[in-house]
Amino acid sequence: MPDRDDILANRLNAEPAIFKGCSSSELGMIVGVAALIWLPVSLLLAGLMGAVTMGFGIAGVGVVATVVVTAGLFQRLKRGRPEGYYQQRIAIRLDDIGLRRSPFIRRSGAWDIGRSRRAPLPLRDR
Repeated sequence: MPDRDDILANRLNAEPAIFKGCSSSELGMIVGVAALIWLPVSLLLAGLMGAVTMGFGIAGVGVVATVVVTAGLFQRLKRGRPEGYYQQRIAIRLDDIGLRRSPFIRRSGAWDIGRSRRAPLPLRDR
């Protein structure tokens, strides 16, 4: 019988996909955002109908439906692309609309090291 350590993956380069190509951290993010949206909306709608506790059921169904639809969207977005592709696209898009600076260099053209040709080199670099 093989040793238990031999059959377990102990070196993973990326999080494994657990549902429709999404990792657990991606699913956690989707559930959190869906709950932040569905819970107040469903409680408000159920409160207007006079059954506030029914709002929690509506929110639960809404969160599950949102997770299934969004995970399918991410699955199509990630198909055939490298690891971390859509995170980079989101960071670039947020930079384009001015909400967050992108950590990526997106400038094209000539680059300069900032020294003139006539400047003497320090003794340690000769």
